[in-house]
Amino acid sequence: MATAVPHHDAGAHAAGANDAPAVLVVGQGGLGDQSYNDLGVAGFQRGLRLNNLPGHVVETASVVAEGADILQQAATSGAGLVVDLEYSHGPVMQDVAPLFPRCHFVILNQVVSGANITSVMFEEHEGSYLAGVLAAQVMRDGHAPGLRAHRALGVIGGTRSVGIDKFIAGFIQGARSVTPGITVRVAYADSFNDPAKGLQMADVMYNGGVGIIYAVAGVTSVGVIHAAQDSGLYAIGVDQDEDALAPGHVLTSMLKHTDVAIERIVQTYHDGEIANLPVLHMGLSEGGVGLSPMSYTRALVPAAALAAVDAARRDIIAGRVKVWNVATEGYPEFMR
Repeated sequence: MATAVPHHDAGAHAAGANDAPAVLVVGQGGLGDQSYNDLGVAGFQRGLRLNNLPGHVVETASVVAEGADILQQAATSGAGLVVDLEYSHGPVMQDVAPLFPRCHFVILNQVVSGANITSVMFEEHEGSYLAGVLAAQVMRDGHAPGLRAHRALGVIGGTRSVGIDKFIAGFIQGARSVTPGITVRVAYADSFNDPAKGLQMADVMYNGGVGIIYAVAGVTSVGVIHAAQDSGLYAIGVDQDEDALAPGHVLTSMLKHTDVAIERIVQTYHDGEIANLPVLHMGLSEGGVGLSPMSYTRALVPAAALAAVDAARRDIIAGRVKVWNVATEGYPEFMR
């Protein structure tokens, strides 16, 4: 069963439009993933502190199987807000939310309709497009150590799913906007919590001629990053700034500001405005996604690559470049 991790910093809460407790449900991979879940908890706890709201975090190893029970327990505990980081709970939330009309539910990375449901949609495809542009430009330049004999790009995803393939499609599209014929090899670990498998899969890719791997697999990605360091090649991190995990070998990280989004959700809930927010979009224009500052790899990245990333960012925001969104448009031809 789920275990609650109390939030001890909220203190006595001030009167507001909504002051009932909030609950955050941790997704697959659990706490300590140094990525999506940890960012979500950080934003949640910051939102509680800033709004003097009580709340707690729920984590369980069987989060997928217990979805309905977790949501029902949270709603019956007196919570006024339940934020769910687990992607697989989308259909479950659609069933549970109508049973608790006084509680507001929030799901990330998909749109679930309901009078008391808010969906948070990150435009990961936009940030991933920038990562693809950068990777292909660095590969084309060829001056980064180790890349002359490694001319392909790779992606290792946690699972074959729309939520993960949204990243992958954007990355491939960005890379091929620079080099149309570039090879991008894609593999799935079927796990978000297996660094050893990530390392093993990355070793196979690096030994097969891949020079840069985009790791979109939670804690499994840590193994990919270690493999990049061991091989003298490069990885691209995801969700939070992972550049320091292997300085000089994490080319960049595609930042997904889950913390910013959830802090905004808690604020909107406290202010009594969340019922008017069926979908919160977090893309490049909203500061929801982007690339890390590349603190350890700037010297490896040619000026032309940085200029290309900046131009792509401006074009996406202005609508001159449309990045394929698997979640809303299905799969593009290059991923079929």
